[in-house]
Amino acid sequence: MDNKTICFNNYSFRLFQLMIGITFLLFLTNRTAAQESDSSSTFKKLSITDSIKTDSLKIRKYHSPKKAAIFSMILPGLGQAYNKKYWKIPVVYAAAGGLMYSFQFNQSRYIKYRNAYSDRLNGIPDDYIGKYSNDQLNTLFKYYNRYRDLTVIGFAALYAINIIDASVDAHLFTFDVSDDLSFNIHPTLINTANVNHYTTALSLNIKF
Repeated sequence: MDNKTICFNNYSFRLFQLMIGITFLLFLTNRTAAQESDSSSTFKKLSITDSIKTDSLKIRKYHSPKKAAIFSMILPGLGQAYNKKYWKIPVVYAAAGGLMYSFQFNQSRYIKYRNAYSDRLNGIPDDYIGKYSNDQLNTLFKYYNRYRDLTVIGFAALYAINIIDASVDAHLFTFDVSDDLSFNIHPTLINTANVNHYTTALSLNIKF
């Protein structure tokens, strides 16, 4: 097995691991942002009129996570287009292209060394007589078979991540990420009921 082949497979596998890690980090960040948005909403005090207007606005701006997931199931990247995250589409297809090339690379060599090993066992002359022993041919075709299978797993993972990412982005599509946030701290008095007197404290007010 030549060093270039080993380096290529190691590089492609590490690149795939990095892609999965970055995607998972983005997914985790989105989930954290969603939780923070949900928590901060409990501090908002809206009148009945404001609540009705807000509910109406949410209805008008509703973005379906289910639809985004279905779109990505039908065609990877379509859910990202639905969410208007167009920059993610070339990332999805670049990863798919790299996995496809890796699959073809490993599949072709797996077949070549497997057939040579089979011929060697059956006493049929092959192209690697004097170059590789029986054990080396056996190791080679198993090596390429393993990386071919890892590439197939990579395809499945990429497809699932594409669907999950589209669904999460759709959930976060209507969140208000306004920078108009402020808070101030000032002294206040707290009535301590059990001893019936006031205690000094600090009050934190958050304005959205």
